[in-house]
Amino acid sequence: MNRQRHKSGLSFRIMALIHDNPLRRALDDPFKQLRAAGIKKGQRVLEVGCGPGFFTVPAAELVGPDGCVFAIDIHPMAIKAVERKLSRASLSNVKLALVSAADTGLPAESIDVAFLFGVAHALPMDKVLPEMHRVLKPGGILAVETFSNRAWQKMYSDGLFRFAGKEGRVCNLIKQ
Repeated sequence: MNRQRHKSGLSFRIMALIHDNPLRRALDDPFKQLRAAGIKKGQRVLEVGCGPGFFTVPAAELVGPDGCVFAIDIHPMAIKAVERKLSRASLSNVKLALVSAADTGLPAESIDVAFLFGVAHALPMDKVLPEMHRVLKPGGILAVETFSNRAWQKMYSDGLFRFAGKEGRVCNLIKQ
């Protein structure tokens, strides 16, 4: 068990180094992807798998003080890393939770946009998609970063979502 925790902690630290590298931000602008997802001022946004916060702070800046970002992850180190970044950025419009994407605990129909960037491949989508459908408002957007058309086509084949478009690697699905 201790060895498993160590591996998990080491993996997270390596991921954080990659995400926090200024070169990554220069090559992979988080604002561009978040705008492609349809994130705007005043929205209530759910970030699934916030990790070390590569998208969290930019999302909080985009929604502004009248909006709110709910950033969730199952790794305690992720929550701590994002807490530090939010403190340094003096942002108070982010709510962090150590929860599963399959059971967020959020109220039904409370989210305008939910985004899964860099995590969909690692999630049990058969459980996550119904939860995203539950928390999204009618007409809400589920934005998924994907490198494969086949991956996002499976996400709307069950009738919960319909395809709304793809910009770069961001595929948008609208709640049915």
